[in-house]
Amino acid sequence: MKLVRYGQPGAERAGLLDAQGTLRDVSMLLPDIGPEQLAPRTLEGLAALDPTRLPAVEGAVRLGCPIARIGKIVCVGLNYADHAAEAGLTAPAEPVLFMKATSALSGPTDPVRLPPGAQKVDWEVELGVVIGTRARGVSEQAALQHVAGYVLANDVSERSYQMERGGQWDKGKGCDTFAPLGPWLVTAGEVPDPHAIDLWLEVNGQRMQSGSTRDFIFGVPQVVSYISAFMTLEPGDVILTGTPAGVGLGRKPQPVFLQPGDVMRLGATGLGEQRLTCVGG
Repeated sequence: MKLVRYGQPGAERAGLLDAQGTLRDVSMLLPDIGPEQLAPRTLEGLAALDPTRLPAVEGAVRLGCPIARIGKIVCVGLNYADHAAEAGLTAPAEPVLFMKATSALSGPTDPVRLPPGAQKVDWEVELGVVIGTRARGVSEQAALQHVAGYVLANDVSERSYQMERGGQWDKGKGCDTFAPLGPWLVTAGEVPDPHAIDLWLEVNGQRMQSGSTRDFIFGVPQVVSYISAFMTLEPGDVILTGTPAGVGLGRKPQPVFLQPGDVMRLGATGLGEQRLTCVGG
């Protein structure tokens, strides 16, 4: 299934896309798509429905972040060897972890606000993993049993805040609108292999990133298991799994960063596309 939340910010309703791509309203069945609705039994019940019997949503609507009440966003840095190389860093022996603030969440077509004084705002297309059941100290073999689904993500980053303001990555990662997710939450059963997803990103029509999750240093089961050894992963938590090469910081002969008016378009196999316009903060 492709689950969505649609409507104005703060007033989103639960929906899903049917096989023909028609948006269907499910708000009469679900109050929202949040941690409680990601339980396996709830998702199995939704999958058993005939979507054509649900009301169609007419006209153009805004799609919001597809998961409500996300508790935490845990990110894996340098999870592609080519990205580590372009950053001038050695590929890590263990997953590098950092956090993004949940206040950074936004929808797949919402504006990306460049903070006042920001000079090095960058893009990072990523696969997001959405947790469906509590994971604490889980094995790699059991890790995927705790995954509800997957989302397209953009780990927008302000590099000077990240690297030149005391060495704490979170400073450059948590600005408002720096975590666009969606357009859809694709349930795990529709993603047969999370390690066979192509990712791409364009800025103003120019292809910047082309990669594949085949090139992960640490795959999804390893990442979920590893993180769960350090913190409990709760339903609705999101893991961002890293970005391939092609970020602005790594452009040659000199870095390229986002400016007001720039448009990012990004996508992933089966997970839809985002179109994000940069605006002044």
